[in-house]
Amino acid sequence: MATDYYQIDELLTEEHKLIRQSVRDFVNQEIKPVIDEMAHKHKDIPGLMPKLGAIGALGPYIPEEYGGAGLDQISYGLIMQELEAGDSAVRSSASVQSSLVMFPIYSFGSEEQKRKYLPQLASGEMIGCFGLTEPNHGSNPAGMETRIVDKGSHFLLNGAKMWITNSPIADIAVVWARDEEGKVRGVIVERGMDGFTTPETHNKWSLRASKTGELVFENVEIPKENVLPAVQSLRGPLSCLNSARYGISWGVIGAAIDCYETALKYAQERQQFGKPIASFQLQQKKLAEFVTEITKAQLLCWRLGTLKNEDKATPAQISMAKRNNVKMAIDIARESRQIMGGMGIVGDYPMMRHAANLESVITYEGTHDVHLLITGHDITGINAF
Repeated sequence: MATDYYQIDELLTEEHKLIRQSVRDFVNQEIKPVIDEMAHKHKDIPGLMPKLGAIGALGPYIPEEYGGAGLDQISYGLIMQELEAGDSAVRSSASVQSSLVMFPIYSFGSEEQKRKYLPQLASGEMIGCFGLTEPNHGSNPAGMETRIVDKGSHFLLNGAKMWITNSPIADIAVVWARDEEGKVRGVIVERGMDGFTTPETHNKWSLRASKTGELVFENVEIPKENVLPAVQSLRGPLSCLNSARYGISWGVIGAAIDCYETALKYAQERQQFGKPIASFQLQQKKLAEFVTEITKAQLLCWRLGTLKNEDKATPAQISMAKRNNVKMAIDIARESRQIMGGMGIVGDYPMMRHAANLESVITYEGTHDVHLLITGHDITGINAF
């Protein structure tokens, strides 16, 4: 990917560019040659998580003492962008591991928890997932029904979560539940605990190259040392979502650029009526709009990344970027398919796969409409929920 209409590369450091190139090379070598087959067969990429760990794509902003790379937030964004140019499922796996599993353990965990879990998660030796969404509560996490009860020597966990990326293959799950006082607590549930099961969700038309499932808890005994000690409110899971949404806002730019560059090359080569279809006004209109919207998204993310590095980015700013950029990407995926004509529906080209994936991305981590209301609340001071 070389699309940089506003010379935004000049705002990046040499380290940023090296990181981006290394992940781009990984995607070109390890993901793009197999992703169409994996998506068709509804299979996850073999050995993906250790491969992501080896290139430093898991928890890249976690300090080195806990196994991370200690990188800044723009580096994290660029990594997500390059991974999603390969496939949203790949970015989702890295995003969940980084922002929804490693981030809460690092931010709210004990020193023992950090040292026990983070290095293995960073290497991809251990796979994590995140349990917040429930069968009856998606956009309204405050309605959470999953419960933990203090039994003296341990906690007892009961409830269920759904639409959980990586749940069927996860070694641990960071799960959010209410205690007897109604406070939201984070607990680390480990594979093999009695009463903990992870049924897989089948027949997906989207994110087919990653595993999705449920988390079911039937009187699961949680050791007290597995409870995250530093948070007792919805601030815990919502701060995780802010980090994940930030990564998504970068990631979808990668999917959009992959579609745009594929369509541009095709339009320059495809001949109709004795000349390339890129010479026709309607095709140029589409291509010009694509690069304009991509450029706007790039600038939005770059500024958001600088604010994140300074710890100034607000949840509402992150919501705006997530909402805008995902809509931008899905529109480009759909319209670029039009440029390809019939060729746009086959797996030799990425448009249909990206478009199907982005139907999930525009819904998860806060739906398109909910993010609009977050912005509305922020600018008016009136909660429309």
